[in-house]
Amino acid sequence: MQRLALTFLALPLVLRAAPAVPWCYDSQDPKCGPGYWKDLAKGCGGDNQSPINIDRRKVQRDKNLGDVLFEGYDQAPPGKWRLMNNGHTVVMRLEGVSASEHINITIGVLLEKYRALQFHFHWGNLKGNGSEHTIDGHQFPMELHLVHMNTKYKTFNEAKGHPNGLAVLGFLYKVSDADNSNYNTIVAGLKNISHQGDFVDLASTFCLNNLLPSMAKLSKYYRYQGSLTTPDCAEVVVWTLFEEPIPISQSQSRATSPHGESSGLAGECNWSPS
Repeated sequence: MQRLALTFLALPLVLRAAPAVPWCYDSQDPKCGPGYWKDLAKGCGGDNQSPINIDRRKVQRDKNLGDVLFEGYDQAPPGKWRLMNNGHTVVMRLEGVSASEHINITIGVLLEKYRALQFHFHWGNLKGNGSEHTIDGHQFPMELHLVHMNTKYKTFNEAKGHPNGLAVLGFLYKVSDADNSNYNTIVAGLKNISHQGDFVDLASTFCLNNLLPSMAKLSKYYRYQGSLTTPDCAEVVVWTLFEEPIPISQSQSRATSPHGESSGLAGECNWSPS
């Protein structure tokens, strides 16, 4: 499959939205960090909480899983996508573009189909790594989550009422010597949304598979039933964590990290459920 680098997209004036919900990460305020989330939402004290450590000595091979089938990932739909600082991370919302309804994945032996809703990042601060999932205890510089909703359901809230309601694809990052040009647009956008509630509408969309490793390298992954990694921590997520990391340069990684007190983004997003 042909992979094209993203070109720089012009960004409009920065706008500001309403504040986010009252929870945080320890780096923002330990009093409302993950250790207290179960007091905010009962679901955060559940038995199948994410993220987890993937212990490769204990994983079981399942040949029936098959490859994840991607639909529309190689197309740039018409319209605009919104990049937003929600006070906890940076989210690219894909809703609102009619063609985004055709960006889907199909997973599992039952061939469940899920529609793409948004993707967001988790990172650390300048002193440490920040992936949410770990492999054999190793934490990676960053983690990308592509969030999808089961097409059986009409709304996000309806999907959250079912164990197979959501599917999230997780990708880990590694530091490389050269910039990953596919991330130029996102890195440029981050400079304009340093405060909570800031957002920019990109001038055009792009192919999601440009952000990912080569499709030929996505056959190795880990699958488990888990939860959302933020309150309400609903245990309705079919997780697929891919083994092949995405290369990103040190300078790009620093560009995605929060700088100074003006940033409303989380400094350290990693945590383990108690």
